[in-house]
Amino acid sequence: MRKLGLIGGMSWVSTRTYYERINRYVQRHMGKTASAPMLIESLDFSQIYRLQSNEDWQRATDVITESAQRLSDAGAEAIVIGANSMHKVYRDVEARVETPIIHIAECVGDRMEADGIERAGLIGTSNVMTESFYRRRLVSHGVDLLPPDMDNVEMLDRIIYEELMVGKASQDARRALRSMFTNMQKDGAQAVILACTELELVVDVDANILPIYDCTGIHADAAAQWIIGDEQQ
Repeated sequence: MRKLGLIGGMSWVSTRTYYERINRYVQRHMGKTASAPMLIESLDFSQIYRLQSNEDWQRATDVITESAQRLSDAGAEAIVIGANSMHKVYRDVEARVETPIIHIAECVGDRMEADGIERAGLIGTSNVMTESFYRRRLVSHGVDLLPPDMDNVEMLDRIIYEELMVGKASQDARRALRSMFTNMQKDGAQAVILACTELELVVDVDANILPIYDCTGIHADAAAQWIIGDEQQ
């Protein structure tokens, strides 16, 4: 098996999800005693939390690049960034680090294209929902995305940053997400793209009004497939 580098800590909840899902996949395919060869660098999320200005994002680019380089120097043969929103700096990091980085939205777009999904709603943090760095990669796979509802954007940022990232999963948040999905279905969505790991705390990805494309799960599975040399599966 090949050695993967994981940039985590954004939040630590996400890192736990990646680690567990990757190892469970490897165990299923490589045997009960198998575990994934991984290097993990868990960042202090408080240093790159709710970035706003260009200066903030340049600092985040430097932090992620330095982390990726340390993992590469330690022997990682490929890297995953364990956060949807931090893929905003993907291009700059990729240009500065020789080790390949597996892009989360490309993995999701491949899966949706294979499934024939043509119209979907995208939910996550505000930059994921409203900026082009994430949306354009999904659109390139033939997925027409519903326009972001700014009321939903504000509500989701509050739920993610003020509740879920500190481990609080309320019934109010669950009801709000169900109502949001119902409206997306009325607007013609065939599926919902769950582009924030922490939202799994209030969204049942296996039983909902619409199929849920769990970006973290898809990304982690793609990483596990890379580890065992089965990327085409």
